[in-house]
Amino acid sequence: MIPDNLKSAVIKHHRYEPVLNERYHQMARHFDTSIMPARSGKPKDKAKVEKGVQFVTTWITGVLRKQTFFSLAELNLAIAGLLEKLNNRPFKKMTGSRRTWFESIDRPALKQLPFDQFEDARWMDVLVGEDHHVEIDRHFYSVPYTLKSKRIQARVSANTVEFFFKGNRVASHSVSHIQGKSSTEDEHRPEAHKHVSNWTEERLLNWAARIGPATASLCSTIITNSRHPSVGIQASLGLLSLHKEFGQDRLEKASRHANQSGGWTVKNIRSFLKCGLDKKAVQLSIPQLSIDAHENLRGANYFVSTQEYPSC
Repeated sequence: MIPDNLKSAVIKHHRYEPVLNERYHQMARHFDTSIMPARSGKPKDKAKVEKGVQFVTTWITGVLRKQTFFSLAELNLAIAGLLEKLNNRPFKKMTGSRRTWFESIDRPALKQLPFDQFEDARWMDVLVGEDHHVEIDRHFYSVPYTLKSKRIQARVSANTVEFFFKGNRVASHSVSHIQGKSSTEDEHRPEAHKHVSNWTEERLLNWAARIGPATASLCSTIITNSRHPSVGIQASLGLLSLHKEFGQDRLEKASRHANQSGGWTVKNIRSFLKCGLDKKAVQLSIPQLSIDAHENLRGANYFVSTQEYPSC
């Protein structure tokens, strides 16, 4: 096909390799059609089309110029009848008509239409985030983690979101309209993250409760204060893994101290246990304060007044 060099179809014109709009290009591929845009401002590249449109427009408009139509359907019916008459009209300088030439030349070269209907889709260039997710319509879709910080192409249809890198499809998801949430495939995660994905908050808190209530409370606090549940679960797993090195009893004591002081990290708790601070009983002594009599000190009796004030 040789269409016009319109901007919505041809992004960048090139004499040998024009850059087409991706949606337009995909439609042409669906119908097994090649697109060769005409040069900009060169009507001679498709002179027969320009002349044919001019002739049909002039001939039909001339016949209908004095008629009045009261609906679009009525006008279309009149145009269809005249178009059929024009196609069957014999040529003056050649044998046959437009209809006979179409049946003998064009129709044998046509292919069958595809069985599947063409599915329109949006194409866009997107940037993969550091968490190997891409935002489409305020929902986040995962791609392989090796593509983080790279620019890839996204194809968004009514039901599917597909991602392509260097012409190869690297990920596919069902469209989700839940804003602020993510759709993540396990095979897209790094190996270290796959281990964390098998843990749920309930499973982790049940393990922490078997160590002790202070440990369970600390894990719950870590997960609650994390920006994302997976981050809190990963940190809690690091906390619970300390029982292998220091034992459950010592971990429970350290968690109790962390709950009381607040702002503790897994690194701080490990240093606390490594230094053996949990074995040292810390007794906070409350100092006995005594206040000497002074003329500027006033007791409660000072504020008890027997003076009566007149009512307003």
